[in-house]
Amino acid sequence: MTAGALPWPGGPPDLTGVRPPEVPRAEDEEWVRRRLDAAVEAVDAPDVVFALSRHGRRTVRTGGTAPPPPVPRERLRYELGSASKTFTGLLLAHLTDTGLLSGGEPAAVLLDPARRPGAEPVTLAHLITHTSGLPALPADFFVRALPAWRTNPYARYPAERVVDAFLRRRRHHRPGTRWHYSNFGVAVLGHALTAATATPWEELLTGRVLGPLGLDGITLVPGSPDTDAIGHRRDGMTPVPPLTVGGFQAAGAVRATARDLLTFLEAHLDPSGLPLSGALRAVRRPVLRRGLGHRHVHTVAWFQHPTEQGPMYFHGGATLGQQAFLGYRPDIGTALAGLCTRRFRARDAFVPTAYALLAEM
Repeated sequence: MTAGALPWPGGPPDLTGVRPPEVPRAEDEEWVRRRLDAAVEAVDAPDVVFALSRHGRRTVRTGGTAPPPPVPRERLRYELGSASKTFTGLLLAHLTDTGLLSGGEPAAVLLDPARRPGAEPVTLAHLITHTSGLPALPADFFVRALPAWRTNPYARYPAERVVDAFLRRRRHHRPGTRWHYSNFGVAVLGHALTAATATPWEELLTGRVLGPLGLDGITLVPGSPDTDAIGHRRDGMTPVPPLTVGGFQAAGAVRATARDLLTFLEAHLDPSGLPLSGALRAVRRPVLRRGLGHRHVHTVAWFQHPTEQGPMYFHGGATLGQQAFLGYRPDIGTALAGLCTRRFRARDAFVPTAYALLAEM
């Protein structure tokens, strides 16, 4: 599988032909509520949340197979898993937009300044676009994680091991030639950014992205049952402990409420006048096309699919007990956050339901 790279880090997307915002009518809002209720009903999980924003008007619907928790479902934080990468991608775009870094920086040199970059180094751009040649996880991850495989496997692989595994790796593919989804690669990217800025990851993401966008409720560490939703195994009944990500913070640490996620997504719909406006526009531009006929399109932070009215941007995530779906469509001023508290299983309805809900708006 080959990957064709486009300009990095991207610029303002082509908005030619995009329809002006429409003001939703009362009957439209009732139609949205019915659609969201049907989506909630279609997902078999203890807790389900679908939150939609259309031209600035928000609708949040919740449900699930479990009794309602003491704290309303829409006010709880949920584990985003891999959807956290959209925050990491935006951070990288912001650091390049401000001139602090470039996508072409060799990651190994940032992590170990005494190293020489070599002829074809793995760059920050390779890491965020999953074209670094790195596997999904380090080679020794499974051995270390096996004793905690059903509870918290990532917690057994700390930051120093992630960095060491990257610096010691043997390269099997030339960077930029193959696409292979890699939690390992994005985790390395996070450590490279902390090294480049001399700032711990939580402080870096909070100071550069979460704070400026007003996302004060988002955290990177587990909370209590009063603040965080409880995940469940595939059976939908057995609780699992909160996810601890070890050295993989940049790849999957974010926890957020549905309303915080709508704020995050709405910033992507119309970045005008917002902090990070340049980065928010940059992450909407394709930087990679792959597959037969280059039909799979990626931006710095999102998967992109076409619709009849313009592009749809989305990213999913899953942990040992929860799932998340984030997506937005600038052409119709619509953003969607979907969350549920049951581990992914074969023929799971959550992602297809969320995807179809956004695509068919």
